[in-house]
Amino acid sequence: MQEIADDRLAAAGVRLLLQRDDLRHPELPGGKWRKLKHNLDAAGGRPILTFGGAWSNHIRATAFLGHERGFPTIGVIRGEERPTPVLASAAQHGMTLRYVTRGEYRAKDVAPLRDEFGDFHLVPEGGANAYGVRGCAELPAEIDEDFDVFCCAAGTGTMLAGVASALRPGQRAIGFSVLKGGAFLRDDVARLQESAGAPSRNWSIETEFHFGGYARRTPALDAFLDDFRVRHDVVLDRVYEAKMMYGLFELAARREITGTVVALLA
Repeated sequence: MQEIADDRLAAAGVRLLLQRDDLRHPELPGGKWRKLKHNLDAAGGRPILTFGGAWSNHIRATAFLGHERGFPTIGVIRGEERPTPVLASAAQHGMTLRYVTRGEYRAKDVAPLRDEFGDFHLVPEGGANAYGVRGCAELPAEIDEDFDVFCCAAGTGTMLAGVASALRPGQRAIGFSVLKGGAFLRDDVARLQESAGAPSRNWSIETEFHFGGYARRTPALDAFLDDFRVRHDVVLDRVYEAKMMYGLFELAARREITGTVVALLA
């Protein structure tokens, strides 16, 4: 846990603590591990098949975990074959890469994949299933500090669903969608919580801080990220955490959040 002292937040009555899951392992940061750990148990030694794009950290983490634990992994990759550091790392760690069209990716028809690869444990994109929720729900118990609000970036909503399900009375969680048109995540988070048997009403999703959509950026976001690095010697991930942190500062300026806030860097 890392405390961030910032005059702008102090003026708004906010104490900011960073949950540094990003520092746990270079190939398998804590957020990815939390979503995969119970899926690994459920697989029972079977291959794990999962989905992702050419820059998916979930694909990279799954491949690394399979290599370390000695089980096969299969990555269904959206779009045409192209070299990226993520896919190179996944292949190096033994993952079988299966490229599909964007239409096939949207459909996610598992039947032909079972015909091709046989029996496997299916992990949805980003680890978004009940097992992923269960792993994320273990996070609040690891936080020693009392806090009022938990903030995280939201791509699939799995982290938000899990953490919110395990908060104490009076605490709440906010997810910051990194996707344009991210209102659908509200239904997804509710569904994920239901699948894990842990529904709650102590969470919300902010949809205005996507900066144009997934992996998109603007000069305002870049300036904020650079300023945060200079002020606090912390480099935020541009795709996820930078958008969350920008939104957190904006909500603090509006006095929409106060008290002790834990922000997840995963």
